[in-house]
Amino acid sequence: MNVIDLTQTISEDMSVFPGTEKPKLTPANSYEADGFKETLFTMFSHTGTHMDPPVHLFAGKTTLDRFPAGQFVGKAVVVDCRGVKAGGRIGMACLDRDRARVDAADFILFNTGWSRFWGTDEYLGDFPLISEEVARYLIGAKKKGLGVDVISIDPIADDDLTIHKLIFSSAETVIIENLTNLEHCGKELFTFICLPLKWKNADGAPARAIALLE
Repeated sequence: MNVIDLTQTISEDMSVFPGTEKPKLTPANSYEADGFKETLFTMFSHTGTHMDPPVHLFAGKTTLDRFPAGQFVGKAVVVDCRGVKAGGRIGMACLDRDRARVDAADFILFNTGWSRFWGTDEYLGDFPLISEEVARYLIGAKKKGLGVDVISIDPIADDDLTIHKLIFSSAETVIIENLTNLEHCGKELFTFICLPLKWKNADGAPARAIALLE
């Protein structure tokens, strides 16, 4: 079995959504003073490779800790969208190239190739985005979740978070942002595991995402 890590590393110089403070990793205890090492993490709940639940946009909707653990494990397929230009929309044509596997998957992961810009200004520029048509397909297909290798499924300038709202207003699903290494997952269905931190009333949480390839 081949295990592929799809998770960006949390660091103090990582890419974050504009207006969000970067994480702080403060030494709290040391070998010299305390006999052990411990670090104080200070960061926003939507930092790095992270998961959004419906409550992120709508009060009273499902929080991450209220989803059963099975929501975070399933069969996934990577859709190759690297031909979509910066600022362009990913349409159903990308999904239709491998529609049988897309229909069979619990999670659809969109490989735009944008993770190569992680840590640069370009990562926060005009990245590719899923279209409303694709969002409606994901809602109708009742997928467990979707994942992208960009910082958001909406443009940074879209304060209304249009596609987030479209999906979360209609579906009990999760959105995973800032994935990486999707190009190593191949074309076949594989087991996808994405486990968010479990905290009370979680509106989002950093997650460790992996692909298990047979």
